[in-house]
Amino acid sequence: MSFKSLGLSDALLRAISKKGYTTPSPIQAKAIPLVLERKDVLASAQTGTGKTAGFTLPILQLLSQEPPLRRRPIRALILTPTRELAAQVYANVQEYSTFLDIRSTVIFGGVNAKPQIRTLRNGVDILVATPGRLLDLHSQNALSLAKVEMLVLDEADRMLDMGFLRDIKRVIDLMPKRRQNLLFSATFSKDIKKLANSILHNPVSVEATPENTTAEKVNQIVYKVNKPEKTNVLIKLISDGNWSQVLVFTRTKHGANRLTKKLISNHISAAAIHGNKTQNARTKALSGFKKGDIRILVATDIAARGLDIPLLPFVINYELPNVPEDYVHRIGRTGRAGASGDAISLVSAEEYEYVRGIEKLLGEKLITEEIEGFEADPNYTPPPKQERSQRSRNQTKSSSKGTSSRNQNSRKPSNSGSTSSNNKRKNSRSRNRKRD
Repeated sequence: MSFKSLGLSDALLRAISKKGYTTPSPIQAKAIPLVLERKDVLASAQTGTGKTAGFTLPILQLLSQEPPLRRRPIRALILTPTRELAAQVYANVQEYSTFLDIRSTVIFGGVNAKPQIRTLRNGVDILVATPGRLLDLHSQNALSLAKVEMLVLDEADRMLDMGFLRDIKRVIDLMPKRRQNLLFSATFSKDIKKLANSILHNPVSVEATPENTTAEKVNQIVYKVNKPEKTNVLIKLISDGNWSQVLVFTRTKHGANRLTKKLISNHISAAAIHGNKTQNARTKALSGFKKGDIRILVATDIAARGLDIPLLPFVINYELPNVPEDYVHRIGRTGRAGASGDAISLVSAEEYEYVRGIEKLLGEKLITEEIEGFEADPNYTPPPKQERSQRSRNQTKSSSKGTSSRNQNSRKPSNSGSTSSNNKRKNSRSRNRKRD
């Protein structure tokens, strides 16, 4: 099968050829004809299999078939959960539209909005955006979504979870009810699918690979270690193997910062990327990592989607995510486009339950080993969830009391303090996602 057989125009075929593409991937072969038929599509495929081209190519084809309107209203809107993914999708749109009279731009937070507003007021056909900045600029009357014909939710499972759902609903209310909707992702839970169907109209489901699967050439292994030894184990793996270009995932932003400092103190070049970093710092860290100037990129799940690093050899889960689908996205940064890669997880006893959740999602057992000299304590068992939760609440309460005594202007902690702290922890993930 060729791209030409999918019904794409000569201008798009020239752009594809310029990129060096010859044969469409399975997701592209299945999705492109359906999008060209103006159908709503729910598409699932592994990361690194060309999903972006699966929706951008047919969108460009459909828009180019009609003469551009004089004022260039936004006719296609592509929403992404992170700034990095937005920038990457926009770069693809630009490359594919090289020989077309199509205007596009990207908007996201963390940078000056004034240049974005000027570009929008000059008119664009395709807008790539993160929800927060989109709604912000709409509230400033810098853009209108009244003429949108096509809506794309890239990494749709993340876009429809509790972190973004409210914003997505607000965006949908700003668009015409009659439009084409395209939802693309590597993972879709049953709940997300139900929610997606409330947005889609008579959708066609497309699966290029079984749902929630990982690339066959990714070698997955779990090392059981004691929690205090994780940093030493990571340093040993990197140093003994003389590894470079290693993407390391932590669960928290503070954890990413701490680990980065420890790596640097051990003469391993490293940088952190997460939601608290400025956009300039994030861009600089990612650029240095891609060039090889930085050996280790320590990241939160902000980097689990949208980072396309060709031939990335190693992904390490310093801490496992508590959502199994996020594991699939994390290790999907390696083994892309048919390449091979290693996905290593450093797992302490407190995380064994996360391993079971991941194995259930994947439908397979992960290889589990130990590293000589760093064997996990076989006699250690983590306290039950309820006890751990109570201990965490007590620690939070004690911390609150200590802070109160040091700050005369603070209100006295009450029984609701620990509950509030727990709620903050539960909602922190949602706030981090909406930061973009």
